[in-house]
Parts: sequence; C-alpha cells; structure tokens
Amino acid sequence: MSLPANRTIDCADAAGPTITYSADGASASTQIDVLTYNIEGLPFPARNNRPPYLREIGRRLEALREQGHAPDIIVLQEVFSPAASSAVEAMGYPSLVSGPGIRTRQSPNQQGSLPGRRRILKGEIRPNLTNSGLVIATSYPVVSSDSVAYARGSCAGFDCLSNKGALFAEIAIPGVPGAIDLYTTHMQSQGSSRVPVERHSEAHRRQAQELSDFAKSTGNLSYPTIMAGDFNLRNSDVRYYAFERRFPLQNVHRFCTERPDECDVRQDWEHADQWRREQNLQLFLPGQFVSVRPIRAQGMFDGGPGGPVLSDHVGFRVTYELTWATRDAPPPVCPIGAAVRGDRDESVQVGRTESTSPGAVGI
Repeated sequence: MSLPANRTIDCADAAGPTITYSADGASASTQIDVLTYNIEGLPFPARNNRPPYLREIGRRLEALREQGHAPDIIVLQEVFSPAASSAVEAMGYPSLVSGPGIRTRQSPNQQGSLPGRRRILKGEIRPNLTNSGLVIATSYPVVSSDSVAYARGSCAGFDCLSNKGALFAEIAIPGVPGAIDLYTTHMQSQGSSRVPVERHSEAHRRQAQELSDFAKSTGNLSYPTIMAGDFNLRNSDVRYYAFERRFPLQNVHRFCTERPDECDVRQDWEHADQWRREQNLQLFLPGQFVSVRPIRAQGMFDGGPGGPVLSDHVGFRVTYELTWATRDAPPPVCPIGAAVRGDRDESVQVGRTESTSPGAVGI
C-alpha cells in the first residue's frame, strides 16, 4: 500500500492569498486556513465499505477547490488504502508530500522495553504492514519536506502495524515573508491499541519526545509554525501534560476559548477545557518576523454546515491571520508579481508571480 507521490507547484504558477496593507504601508496581513482530518482510510479487513466514503471526501474537497472555498492546506491521517490515496489525488491539490512510507527505516530502540510483556497477538510484530498514513496537501509551493518514523520500541499494540511517525513541509505562501513550517503526526492510540494503559502511555511519551526532536532538527524558528494532526490526547491528563511540556506552541482550542473576542468559534465546544477533550488538534507558534494567530475555528465533515460525517473522526479547520512589519521582514520565498495597491487600507490579490521567480526546490 503506497502513499501518493510527492509533487509541488512552482512559485511561477501559484496564486496567493489576498494581502492587506495598512494605510501607511508599514504593516501587512493575510489569512490562510488549515484543515486536519483523519479520513479513516483503513483497508479490509480492518474496515468494510470505506471506498464510497473516501471517494465522497475527495469529491467534496475537489468541488470546494473549484468553488474557491477549499482549505489552503490539508493535513491528513490514515491514508493507508489505495482508495484513500485515490481520494487524496481526487482533491486536486497541486502540491502533495507524504511519509513515512512502509519501508522508511525506524531508528533503533534506545530506551529499552515498554512496561509489561510484548503482545504479538495485539500487533506488536515486525515488519510493519502499512505506511504512516500521513499526507500534506496544499495549493502553495513546498520548498522542502522531511519525515521520520518513530523508533522501534515507541509503539504499542495494534499501532505497531503501521509505520507511525511525523511529516514536515516548509510551505511558501506567495507574497508572505519567508515561509511557514508545517507538521503533522498520528500518535499512539489509547484503548484501541488493545494493550494496558501503562504500555501505550509510555509509547506515546516516547513518540512525543521524538516528535519534539524532529521539530527542533527541521524547523526554522524565524518562520511561523503550525502543527496539526491526530495526537490521541483526549481525556488523558498524563498524556496531555507530558506533551505540553515538550512543545512551546499554543493550542488553538485553548486560545479560542480564552480569547473569544479574537477568535470566531463555529463549533459546539461542550467543555471549558475542550482542548483536553479532543484527538484532532492544531497548535501554532509565531515566527520572528511573521506573527500567526487563529481567528476562526470550525468543524468539517461533522454532520453540520461543514458536510456529512464520512469518517470516524471529524475535520478541524482553522483560519489563521498572518501579520508582519513590511520594513523589517525578509523577502518572500515566493515573491508576488506586479500588483496594484490602493491609496489607503486596501487589499491586494496576489496572482501569479513573474516567470523569473524561483520555483520551489527539492522535496
């Protein structure tokens, strides 16, 4: 079972978002939106009759792209089956990166055995039977990408059947200084792993440390960072606080709950601490020159206005505002072509760059 092949659109062919300048031209801002979605792309016999639902996911996102209403960036989990890969291709995004694959080498286990005994009948076997299921799809150029498989000894139970890990993409948004760093992961499950809590909790702790190390080795702190995926933290204080200690990023659910005047929540959040009740999360960190903050959070494929339920997870879509000082900011990785700026506080639609602009390089 293979993941979709990597590809990227060139800067010269990429249309960008609307950029708004202040009246004096000293600052600028734009918006991007990011969807994280576990599409439940498990093959038979793990799941029955998934292909029709996966085709519908692909069809709906393709239609949204044609209408100009699709997310700018999608991070996907559980893209395991051929039907799941076909659904990703059907979405029509010009840039895709994926990994780790089924053959991506895992680091050696340097932390010893997990608590308890090995459960071969619960999936703790070698080799893996499938890939990581991770894909990033975007309308923008991917400058670089990387992935890492979690180490041997960092999985428990049925999770060991897939080559779980993390995926990174540096994405250039035309007209925005520098780039943004984007990460996705699908971490160790809890009860569905079918092993004792002390075993799957330790596996999750190890994965959190490896994800932190991967982010430190690949990220650029001068760029804004967004991390989105299926973190499997729901209702586990042990997991949540152990994860939080390793990551200085802000949680979108928490930010929007604590600052309702700054973030438009279009989703029913039942609890005051909703950030501890969710599997699917988005985290963010401003960069040195470009700031980032969520201004809208909503569900997708949740049975409401965002579409019917088509997976055992719902999508979580966040609109971010990016802002920067025009004088101090570095040049964009993807510069914009000629655009007409208004006299006052006007918006500029970033179209195609001139053909002399550098394309995105090596995925």
